[in-house]
Amino acid sequence: MRYENLLIEIGTEELPPKALCKLAQAFADNMQNALDTAELKYTSIKWFASPRRLAVNVLELAEQQEDKLIEKKGPAVSVAFDETGQATKAAQGWARSNGITVEQADRLTTDKGEWLLFKGESKGETISSLLPSMIDGALKKLPIPKAMRWGSSSIQFIRPVHTVTVLFGADVIKGNILGIDSDRVIQGHRFHGEKQFSLAHANDYLAQLEAHHVLADFATRKAKIQQQVKATAQKENAVADMNDELLDEVTALVEWPVVLTASFDESFLEVPKEALIYTMKDDQKYFPLLDQNGQLKSRFVFVTNIESKDPKQIIGGNEKVIRPRLADAEFFFNTDKKTTLESRLESLKTVLFQKQLGTLYEKSQRIAELSGTIASMLGSDAVLASRAGLLSKTDLMTNMVMEFPDVQGVMGMHYAKNDGESDTVALALNEQYMPRFAGDQLPTSHISSAVALADKIDTLVGIFGIGQVPKGDKDPFALRRAAIGVLRISVEMKLPLDLTELVQASIDSFADKLTHVEDLTSQVVDFILGRFRAWYQDQNIDIDVIQAVAARRPTKPADFAARIEAVSEFKRLTSGLALASANKRVANILAKNKITGTTTIDPSLFESEHETALADALNSIEGTVNAFVNDANYQGVFDQLATLHVKVDNFFDNVMVMAEDEKVRNNRLALLSKLRTLFLLVADISMLNQQQ
Repeated sequence: MRYENLLIEIGTEELPPKALCKLAQAFADNMQNALDTAELKYTSIKWFASPRRLAVNVLELAEQQEDKLIEKKGPAVSVAFDETGQATKAAQGWARSNGITVEQADRLTTDKGEWLLFKGESKGETISSLLPSMIDGALKKLPIPKAMRWGSSSIQFIRPVHTVTVLFGADVIKGNILGIDSDRVIQGHRFHGEKQFSLAHANDYLAQLEAHHVLADFATRKAKIQQQVKATAQKENAVADMNDELLDEVTALVEWPVVLTASFDESFLEVPKEALIYTMKDDQKYFPLLDQNGQLKSRFVFVTNIESKDPKQIIGGNEKVIRPRLADAEFFFNTDKKTTLESRLESLKTVLFQKQLGTLYEKSQRIAELSGTIASMLGSDAVLASRAGLLSKTDLMTNMVMEFPDVQGVMGMHYAKNDGESDTVALALNEQYMPRFAGDQLPTSHISSAVALADKIDTLVGIFGIGQVPKGDKDPFALRRAAIGVLRISVEMKLPLDLTELVQASIDSFADKLTHVEDLTSQVVDFILGRFRAWYQDQNIDIDVIQAVAARRPTKPADFAARIEAVSEFKRLTSGLALASANKRVANILAKNKITGTTTIDPSLFESEHETALADALNSIEGTVNAFVNDANYQGVFDQLATLHVKVDNFFDNVMVMAEDEKVRNNRLALLSKLRTLFLLVADISMLNQQQ
């Protein structure tokens, strides 16, 4: 069997940069699935991608499928022949379908009878016959939101295709893919060297492309850009503002990255840096430079796709491009400062938040009210919180935010300071959207937290209250993200807030706008609490621990988190697992006897010292346990409950719960009910798995 490396490259016009990695990975995954389905052997699969190519490299691919021995079971002998021993039509038809006569068939004998059997060999197909349809199928399954046609062809792809290269070692695998006959022709760099060249061997792909000014390996290209941007920033005694998303996009825009530095007029630094950074990163794909104090410098780094003999021309061109964008930001900022945020409240009446829920003005009024309520719960200034809530959406009506939507909030902070609002209010306007995404920072004050929570809860209650509950992956109002934000703020800032109280306060602020109010509080609270599962699973918390706590439905997120921590620690103890097992047994016994709460225990009915010992132990820790629960000291609760381990084991080893005497039986059930009630104060540990 011959094994060679396979190269598949689709040469195109410039591909959409934000989708490049996703397309390349999907191409490799689809090819892997096709090869696995065809049972073709290979070692591994890699993908390459640049603006003008998608490529897959299959290492040590077998030239053909292995031959397979096949067995096909036919009709039973009893129905394959008639009374005279002649083959029936059913047997003859089966034999013909396998290319044999009935007489040539083997026999399969089992304890259930005897059947006709065909034994044969299926010759493995070669990759020459298999690959073209595999590649075609893999390309058709790519996540292309909107395909395009070009020329007079009816073929569709994400961008026009110019070359298709399929090399198995040095051999071309012939086929017509996307209307192009496969060959060994590769597109070079658009501006450097040959426009196309012939590739002799699949193994030469990366080296030959690099010789033609193309770094086809996305990861290599990205690492080079990252290293050069950092090095360039260091020479400027600065730090580059470089996130992974921007780095990926820039990497997808160039094939031969060259990093250069340019500058802009220092007068633009009078504009808040966030607006300047936004336009540099999002509009121009530049890397802004920050000094050691985090202040924006009038210099930036950019990546070009051309290695010019006169880089000053490229630098000058980029400086010329950025100037009008920064000038726009400067104009918007200076114009916006002439109008206070408070005076923009009226304009919010012209913007609809949601048809049934009213305008942004109405939402701002609700946020103001709820922010004050939450601040009071936290012992903070309700007046400041309400003020921040009232102004929270006003910067949406500024020129700057209308032009650069991503700076909402932060521009509200700057304009609030310009208007003379307190620093606390200004900060809350910026932090109201936190956390904006997974892993994002949280608000830094109780006032900011109050506004952030009020905004998110108002949206949750409003959308649930008009019956638009998220279904499947459809979540147009980002309610899941809002719920996670509520949990993160409450838990990580250890805020003693009850979701039931917050949601009910929000419902009250909507007056008669809500149409689905039945069980609305429970629906919203359960939806928020439901986000705990995914959140804690991401932290590698055992699912049974989450379920044990969720079964008690604690509605204070910080309290929920404290219980999770305590149950996780309890589960690690040997006594914890034993008590969890005992609790499961107790729960089953009580359920069968329909006992749902603690009943009166009569010590005079005890017949065993082990009943007395367990009862005395429960009585001795009950007061301490209740005190610990009131203080949310759940670790202390479990420390107390762990002392019951031996006495619970002795009870079950020596006491028959279901005694014949009804009074004795009910007394023992009451004892177990008290035991279970103490454990249920924290979580339903009967739900814990009994294996580590």
